[in-house]
Amino acid sequence: MKRPPLAAILPLLLLLSSCIDISMDITLNKDGSGTIALEYMVSQSLESLGRLDGNERWNTIPVGRADFERTMDRLPGMKLLSFSSREPGRYLATNAKMEFTNLRALMAFLDAGGLRSSLRGDAASGSIYLTISEGTGIKTPSLDKLIADISVSYFVRMSMTFPTEGTLKITDAKGIGIQALPESLINSRGEQVSFIIPLYEVLSSTEGINAEFSW
Repeated sequence: MKRPPLAAILPLLLLLSSCIDISMDITLNKDGSGTIALEYMVSQSLESLGRLDGNERWNTIPVGRADFERTMDRLPGMKLLSFSSREPGRYLATNAKMEFTNLRALMAFLDAGGLRSSLRGDAASGSIYLTISEGTGIKTPSLDKLIADISVSYFVRMSMTFPTEGTLKITDAKGIGIQALPESLINSRGEQVSFIIPLYEVLSSTEGINAEFSW
């Protein structure tokens, strides 16, 4: 099975996020360069289940240093600074830290196809728009319960640190602000903004969830 490019890391992880805890911290410098600290944890029991059913689905998730190194070679402006993996209890945890030389390189890493993200402005003043969930469009109680059982205790976490004050806005697919998400933490203004959203809310959202980071 051919591995997908790691440049699609954000939509890939969110697509498979029923079994993954995801954390991403981005630090942006004044010139548009910066660093990315990425961590994601996969349940070993769910990983084994995927292997038993013949799908070998976790082969598509980058968990080795070689995956990151090959991707850095294909992405101008990206460099792998460190990589580690460990098995804390029932999980396989992967940590990687990378640096990017400009915003174009950052966006290529987050979403090479540009289908779930966009960039406006420049290093001095701009915004990054990310689709966290496209929304199901319909409420299905039985499916929601299944999603809740699968994704319990998993979260999507993301932060961005700016050289000056920035903002974070959480909206639905129509761009309407979401005032509150159950069990979520949103830090919407400051030199560091962030969100922590339960995977259940991401996967079961009917109206979609988007994040707009502005500086």
